[in-house]
Amino acid sequence: MTVPDIRRTADETPVTIERREGPHGEVVLRRRGTHYEIIANGCFLMDTADGRSERLLVDAALAALPPGRPSPSVLIGGLGVGFSLARAAAEPRWGRITVVEREEAVIDWHRTGPLSAISAPALADPRTRIVHDDLLAHLRDAAADGAEDAARAADTRYDALCLDIDNGPDWTVTEDNGGLYSPAGLAACRARLTPGGVLAVWSAQPSPAFEQALRNAGFAGVTTREITVARGVPDVVHLGIGAA
Repeated sequence: MTVPDIRRTADETPVTIERREGPHGEVVLRRRGTHYEIIANGCFLMDTADGRSERLLVDAALAALPPGRPSPSVLIGGLGVGFSLARAAAEPRWGRITVVEREEAVIDWHRTGPLSAISAPALADPRTRIVHDDLLAHLRDAAADGAEDAARAADTRYDALCLDIDNGPDWTVTEDNGGLYSPAGLAACRARLTPGGVLAVWSAQPSPAFEQALRNAGFAGVTTREITVARGVPDVVHLGIGAA
């Protein structure tokens, strides 16, 4: 997600493309100048103006994986405006690419709407699979399925989890999203990782408290990568390595 540059957008009047009510509230797609924005329940989520930190989310996870791992799989939590998915699909080293998105409207805007300009090649990639589900529920349910059936374990675990569903662990879009960053939520993330797999979490600001939460949850090598933005504190990607 990207917090908009106030100076850039002050003289551009937003135009609403679609407004839709869903189980989690209102989701709006707007055009501001030549860029698109997604707004959820009145909260700005992201736009198509930059995307550097969303791309870093995927790149940093791949770089943190142990060398020599063939065709690593990645789960991207949150389709958003599609920058993370497009980046993953443009990298031939990735194997299976799964995107979990809870808002049907966002999926539609990519499949048949204006956001297809970013994601169409990635959606056509045979490695890509889009799952319409709540991320935390998906993590917990699939982990339980894998635990009950060892034969399915490979299909429910990933080498990397790249999560971007909020403006950060300290700035959630909806209250129930906070469960993802809780001890139970982070345990569900660990359960979905292969040995030595990487958890990467996007945030609009650094969170020392979340770094400590990752360590408390058993993640090793906890680091924070920063991306300088035009105004305000840098965007960051929090990284943690699961048990080997």
